[in-house]
Amino acid sequence: MAVPLLQTKLHVPRVRHALVPRPRLSARLGRAGESALTLVSAPAGFGKTTLVTEWLATAPADRWAVAWLSLDPRDNDPARFWTYVLAALDTAAQGVGAGARTLLESGQATDTVLATLINDLHAVAHDVALVLDDYHVIDSPQVHDAMGFLVEHMPPQLHLVIAGRADPALPLARLRGRGELAEIRAADLRFTPDEAAEYLNEKMGLTLTARDVEALEQRTEGWVAALQLAALSMRGRDDVAAFIAGFGGDDRYVVDYLVEEVLQRQPDDVRSFLLRTSVLSRVTGSLCDAVTGQDGGTAMLAALERANLFLVPLDDHRRWYRYHHLFADVLHARLLAEQADDAPGLHRRASDWYEEHGDRSEAIHHAMAGEDFERAADLVELAMPALRQQRQEATLRRWLEGLPEEVLRARPELSLLHAGTLLMSGELDGVETRLRDAERWVDARVEGHDRRDAAPVGEDPLIRKVRSEIAVYRAAQARLHGDVAGTVTHARRVLDLVGEDAPLERGAAAGLLGLAYWMTGDLASAHRSWAEAVANLERAGHFADTLGCTIALADIRTAQGRLHEAVVHLEHGLRVATAHGTSVLRGAADMHVGLSDVLRERNELDAARQHLATSEELGEHAGLPQNRHRWRLAMARIRAAEGDLDGALQLVDDAERVYTADMFPDVRPLAAWRARVRLDRGELGEALAWVRAQDLSVDDDLSYLREFEHLTLARVLLAQSASVGQERPLREATGLLERLLRAAQEGERTGSVIEILVLQARAHLSGGDLPAATAVLRRAVTLAEPEGYVRVFADEGPPLAAVLRVLEKEGPARSFVRQLLAATSTTAHDAPAHPGLIEPLSDRELDVLRLLGTELNGPDIARHLIVSLNTVRTHTKNVYAKLGVNSRRAAVRRAGELGLL
Repeated sequence: MAVPLLQTKLHVPRVRHALVPRPRLSARLGRAGESALTLVSAPAGFGKTTLVTEWLATAPADRWAVAWLSLDPRDNDPARFWTYVLAALDTAAQGVGAGARTLLESGQATDTVLATLINDLHAVAHDVALVLDDYHVIDSPQVHDAMGFLVEHMPPQLHLVIAGRADPALPLARLRGRGELAEIRAADLRFTPDEAAEYLNEKMGLTLTARDVEALEQRTEGWVAALQLAALSMRGRDDVAAFIAGFGGDDRYVVDYLVEEVLQRQPDDVRSFLLRTSVLSRVTGSLCDAVTGQDGGTAMLAALERANLFLVPLDDHRRWYRYHHLFADVLHARLLAEQADDAPGLHRRASDWYEEHGDRSEAIHHAMAGEDFERAADLVELAMPALRQQRQEATLRRWLEGLPEEVLRARPELSLLHAGTLLMSGELDGVETRLRDAERWVDARVEGHDRRDAAPVGEDPLIRKVRSEIAVYRAAQARLHGDVAGTVTHARRVLDLVGEDAPLERGAAAGLLGLAYWMTGDLASAHRSWAEAVANLERAGHFADTLGCTIALADIRTAQGRLHEAVVHLEHGLRVATAHGTSVLRGAADMHVGLSDVLRERNELDAARQHLATSEELGEHAGLPQNRHRWRLAMARIRAAEGDLDGALQLVDDAERVYTADMFPDVRPLAAWRARVRLDRGELGEALAWVRAQDLSVDDDLSYLREFEHLTLARVLLAQSASVGQERPLREATGLLERLLRAAQEGERTGSVIEILVLQARAHLSGGDLPAATAVLRRAVTLAEPEGYVRVFADEGPPLAAVLRVLEKEGPARSFVRQLLAATSTTAHDAPAHPGLIEPLSDRELDVLRLLGTELNGPDIARHLIVSLNTVRTHTKNVYAKLGVNSRRAAVRRAGELGLL
């Protein structure tokens, strides 16, 4: 059951009848559209909310659509905070934030939620004022960071108004420097003598002299709440002048004194009502009746409002109210001082009322406040399934950490839930304690069964359920520790403990097993486990999680060289994602990225681009967290295939910037992709620096987790050999490729086998052995043709053309070889082949060659190209080697002969 939203938090408070018009301040607020943020910041009781409501009431009807949100401490939960913000914005611009809400409910990153929301707001045709009242109650760093992101990227239609007792943790200095911050502070909000006189005499019905008003205004420094409290205390007094003369100037003591004066002058029934209902953040008639144990709550609230006893209406129907925060604080302090023993019972009655009316969140809050921790724990267990599904781990964690240790230890499901919330946050500290709590509970339960000679423990469903959950979290814990064996052991235990009627648990266990197998390179077992996970998750109706598993299935099939089956998985995922009406599930965008990558490998670049465009159109809310970097990497590979190596490098850098780790093994690190692009750009020095940084060696023990990096090392060695003409790098590359080939064949990773064979062909060509190159490339073509691999050949450029022409004459794969020849001859990042060129020049080598024809020296060329001098020297050596010369003058002359300049 979803936690209901309190609509009263979204209502603009009504303008009070005792309002003193303050046009000077309303005019300043009216210019809010000129600034991104309007801040109304002052201590309690300075009339911040009253001023903003006056401004909204007097603003032209067509000027703003107003989204109002009254905040309270429970809004420090980021999910709850943004849920309410989206609901508020929906009241001002219907439909805005629908995609962001879907994203939020699916547990996406907050910046992705906000990016979607900002895009929605940018399309709104009218101005929207988002008012966040009482923002000072927010102390969550996550909320502050996200609000900073919103402020920095707000569209011009949105204007943010924040009212609170303290400056928010936002980039105020930067906004102030840009002229994007309008501020109204305590000095502005203080009543002038004229405003104080109008308030005290005309609105509150007093007959104070100008001197009395001036004295009171000076002593209160225009503090609105103090003036109001003073006016209430002076009603019916004969010694007004003496009262004013003795009025203190220390705000805290003044408030204590005045409120005490107000309370002492109230009838006993009113005073009792005020104290008892002070435990409530919001009040309505029936709730007050439940808490006080008396009838007449609705009539009492109406009387309090008429008496100006700091009651603020929260809706237009006079059903819900709240006390002025300052007044409520003092009331509650007085309750604890006079009737401390009654406070827990009042909270418990409030908890009962909220539970009966379907607000489990408030019910838990009051049960906690009333120290009825067993009831609070019961309510948390009831709320747990819905909040876990909504990914509101922050709320669950706050509740759990508010419970005493002995309560958590006695309730294994809550202990395990706490472990889960920690793991979801990437925290391992505290997880082991909670898992052991649950294990001790199981041991005690088993011992109890033995003593009573009851039914066999194996038939106790609760024990079995707890044991299976312990095993799930043990497996996840082991995975985060990198303990593959432990992951497998615990995941298999889950499958032993639960039957076919527990698809979620079986799906989780199968997925964890798949991760373990994947890490070891046992892709066949990994695929079987992931397929089982998908089947169970679909049975359980958890379709968004199904799409995450589908990505794993496609990645595994691609590594196995089975592109057709990868497409089958991805297309099935798309059908699942789009089978729910007009909305698509989270993960749909990832399916398009996966299909794009397969199409790119098949050299269908236009179709590959179209899938990436579709993924982008769906928006980040339709993608899993990893989709941001996967999309950029897929586009980088297309750019590289089209010859835009600068664009490809920039996209790889962007992908690394937005990279989000997950449980999947990072078998193709972005740093290795960058090294490959650097090689294509002729930047051998940068690629060698990557090799040193990763501490890679041809003598390393081989594993699937580092296979891609070792393949990249082989490419670096081949480029080094071609650059400096040394045999050692070539010999090392050849030996490494032989070892990699054996490992990939044993692991049935045909995708890797094809790439290794292509690189072996390059190595044989570098050694002048055309027959050997032809033999290994023939094997690669044989493996590649059924699945349509093209780019793995084409990306190597024209050097393979000679070998492919030999294969073309052999007959069996003639049509496919011609396709490869066509793709190879049009590889855009290679310069056109010229007679006399040993190897085509890269784009950057051509840049260096052109500058060699000028009067610039080496350092000047480095500065011009914005690279290091060593990089220029490396490019120059490559140019000399490829042109078959040994001097700058000879290189320029040879380049002219070949038409390269």
